[in-house]
This record gives sequence, structure tokens and C-alpha cells, in this order.
Amino acid sequence: MLVHTVFFRLKPGVTAALAADFKKGVETLGAIKHVEKVYVGTPAKVPARPVTDQSFAVALTVLCKDVAAHDAYQDDPIHHAFIAKYQDLWARAQVYDAE
Repeated sequence: MLVHTVFFRLKPGVTAALAADFKKGVETLGAIKHVEKVYVGTPAKVPARPVTDQSFAVALTVLCKDVAAHDAYQDDPIHHAFIAKYQDLWARAQVYDAE
């Protein structure tokens, strides 16, 4: 199993409406056939702690069967369409991949 996690930090000035549309766009990535499961969320309302980072707007976690499925996910037209449509909204996309 490969766990692909992305934390998106949106650019200053992105409106609430654009942020909501962005989150819906992230959710479309779950339709990619190489995805086993997908989780999309925003920062949880938990007490602040020194180790907790809530500087992101949207988090994406994708479970793929293996590295080959991950690579196919990356090259899927749905993934490319998401990037083309929304890349101007994020200031940073931090990616963590784990096996």
C-alpha cells in the first residue's frame, strides 16, 4: 500500500467561495481508477499544540495499491485536469508519500 498525502496552502486573497470550489476539485481525484480510498479534509478544530500544523487549507490522502498505481494516478487525465484548473489557487502543495 502507498499512502499519498498532500497539504494545500492556498494563496492569500482566495475567497471562501473559491476555497470551497477548490475542495470540491480535490474530491474529484477520488474518481481516479487507481485509487483504493481517498480522504479530503480541512484543519480539525482541535486544541493548539506545538506539534500541530494547521496552516493548510485542504488535506488530501490517497491510498494506492502500490507504487505503480500511484504513478498511474499521477498520470491520469483527472489528475492533470485538477492541476490545470486549480494550480493558480495554491501557494504551496506539500507532498508526503509513504509505504
